[in-house]
Amino acid sequence: MGHALNNTLQDVLTRFHRKQGSSTLWQPGMDHAGIATQMVVERQLSEEGITRHELGRDDFINKVWEWKEESGGLISQQLRRLGASADWSRERFTMDEGLSEAVTKVFVDLYEQGLIYKDKRLVNWDPKLLTAISDLEVEQREIYDAQIWHIKYPIENLDGQYVVVATTRPETMLGDTAIAVNPEDERWNKLIGKNVILPLVNRLIPIIGDNYADPEQGSGALKITPAHDFNDFDIGRRHGLDMINIFDAHAHLNNSVPEAYVGLERFEARKIILAQLEDLDLIYKVEPHPHAVPFGDRSGVIIEPWLTDQWYLNAEVLAGPAINAVESGKIQFIPKQWENTYFEWMRNIQPWCISRQLWWGHQIPAWYGPDGNVFVAKDVDHAQALAFTHYGKEVDLSRDQDVLDTWFSSGLWPFSTLGWPDSTKELKAYYPNTDLITGFDIIFFWVARMIMLGIHFMDDVPFRKVYIHALVRDEKGQKMSKSKGNVIDPINIINKYGADALRFTLVAMEAQGRDIKLSESRVEGYRNFATKLWNAARFCESNNCNSSTSFQPQNCKAALSRWIISEVTIAARDIEKSLYAYRFNDAAQAIYKFTWATFCDWHLELSKIYLSSTDSKERDEIRAVTGWALDQILHLLHPIMPFVTEELWGTLSKTREKLLIETNWPCLEDNLIDKEASSEIKWVIRLVRDIRTVRGEMNVPASAKITVRVRELSSKNLSYMERNKDSILRLARLSSLDILNGPVPAGSAQIVIDEATIVLLLADIVDIDLEKTRLEKEIVNFETKINKANIKLKNKEFLSKAPKEIIEEQNKRLTEATIGKDKVLQAIKRLTTN
Repeated sequence: MGHALNNTLQDVLTRFHRKQGSSTLWQPGMDHAGIATQMVVERQLSEEGITRHELGRDDFINKVWEWKEESGGLISQQLRRLGASADWSRERFTMDEGLSEAVTKVFVDLYEQGLIYKDKRLVNWDPKLLTAISDLEVEQREIYDAQIWHIKYPIENLDGQYVVVATTRPETMLGDTAIAVNPEDERWNKLIGKNVILPLVNRLIPIIGDNYADPEQGSGALKITPAHDFNDFDIGRRHGLDMINIFDAHAHLNNSVPEAYVGLERFEARKIILAQLEDLDLIYKVEPHPHAVPFGDRSGVIIEPWLTDQWYLNAEVLAGPAINAVESGKIQFIPKQWENTYFEWMRNIQPWCISRQLWWGHQIPAWYGPDGNVFVAKDVDHAQALAFTHYGKEVDLSRDQDVLDTWFSSGLWPFSTLGWPDSTKELKAYYPNTDLITGFDIIFFWVARMIMLGIHFMDDVPFRKVYIHALVRDEKGQKMSKSKGNVIDPINIINKYGADALRFTLVAMEAQGRDIKLSESRVEGYRNFATKLWNAARFCESNNCNSSTSFQPQNCKAALSRWIISEVTIAARDIEKSLYAYRFNDAAQAIYKFTWATFCDWHLELSKIYLSSTDSKERDEIRAVTGWALDQILHLLHPIMPFVTEELWGTLSKTREKLLIETNWPCLEDNLIDKEASSEIKWVIRLVRDIRTVRGEMNVPASAKITVRVRELSSKNLSYMERNKDSILRLARLSSLDILNGPVPAGSAQIVIDEATIVLLLADIVDIDLEKTRLEKEIVNFETKINKANIKLKNKEFLSKAPKEIIEEQNKRLTEATIGKDKVLQAIKRLTTN
């Protein structure tokens, strides 16, 4: 559903700017999703009883390509069903030949510039998938029944004295190479320079001083395991500590630990280690300690910080210009607060591990000589030439088996898809891009990397604006997940309600800085909106309200015509302004309100008098202006609801030369806004609406026609009433509408509009005393609801324990009851003023 939102917003902007006359390119495609794709194919092979290693690398890659041809088109098919108007002729895939060549060139260039290098550092290691993974692929899960063990480390030459350290991973102690204390901590700073005896291993390790040790946390002393903790790794490098890797790739203990533990699985080793520490009386205490544990989001196993040789990109060098691009305003984040997230990560950026221990992906263009010397080259011939220069003879070379992180090739997307490194006309026309629309969760992994690589290789930013859209949650505000069973499948919604309804729902709920709480009922409501539009079009068609290329809105005479033209113009301005400001929900609400309320509920109803007029000029004008207004609605609504608008565009006129998607956005001048006509029709609407409200409040039967008298009416409003009397009588279901010169009759309800008092004579239709009694009972019911909600909302225990959605529901009930009570009080007031 997040992808449905993301692509809907992209399509709305693309269609809007295309109709605005801009030269647009929405570049479609997908990355090769290295880990996810390899997992799918490996799973299929395992069902056949085959492993990828039995198949071999080349045959496995062929299998992946076969799967991609069969299933890889599913995403683009789904986007087409959503209505994505991308340039599908330019659809690209990061493993395409041209994009792969760009990836190789970027790697080689960065290596030759000294920005790509090999290093032994800690990575997020997945012991099931047997590869390094990015932070994005690590899911932090809260483990509530976890424990923390406080372990005694004996101090060398100080019998009976020890340092207590706390750990949630006691199995890693076999790789400890120091104890760190804060130099300002008077409890421990005298021990700096001394050694402790590492329990079970009997190896001496130093006590060091480091400000990272927090005197307020635990005992104030930290065990340092540089090869298995990211913070410890940094401390280890600062102090030149040994880095002892105690795990193999499967997270089993290796030969760096005492022989008794070699080969043990990490959690099996934990049990044995704790039992032995207990026997040696080295466990000081054990406490409950809920904490977050990293899991691989695809493998589902606990991720291990693991010391291994990997390829790295010196991201710090590339980060400087990328930070400046946002600071200077060359790139703007919308909403702006996401810049802080970007800066926080970029200003503390770490080397980017770009290698993955997979087979599917861009194989790293590096070859090794017999002595391990590395030759980075665009192809094997180039590598052999470099090797010949180095060795002075031909030697056998072996290629690096790793592939690049998927984000590496995705980071080139804004320019590699346009033909770079060739200087293509598309590259000149569309780089820099204008807009990037994406989710907040990949600001670091994709947005930042596109900015860094774009500036570095193109000497310009890759895009001007980055719109960060909301997260789509379920109707209770919970994150969608398969385990909760609350996932809403966009394709199922499209099948049930149509793509237009889903698109409009997502756009209407996309308010900057606020997540979307999605429910099927909202989608159903906007499906009804599409039905409303369809029925309005049928009305127009049956009444010959046809658009005409010769229609000139500025020549209209009737107030109703001039009013609807004004309203169209204002709506168009509001929608246009909102879309330029990325206020998608405001644009959706503006077109919804205009279409449903202004056009369907009022204009079409008011036009019925004119459509039955004997004055042919008056009748023809209303037909023409109504057809014109419907056309404008189709233009304004098209970016959000492309299917129904395109269908109606073709259905309502068989002579159109262009599809709606090819037409221009309405260009409506200021002189089309007629304030006088708007004042007249809005006064009529207020009068009818208020009379309808009183009819509803007083339980006046829908079939009953009532008498209305008006007093103290200004000459201007009197003229409005006289000119629109037939419409008012019909829409408000009145038997008569005249001036009242005497006192207000008993049994009347009154409405005040501007300077006038509108008197509804209800004595012969409604029992006023009985109605007053009924309304007073409603007051009591609403007060009961208000009191119940207030009792809960003023209860601190309820507020502290109740789920967020329950509290929101109580607030909703309080608001609804308060509004209901106010409405009934107003109804009573109308009666008691007699």
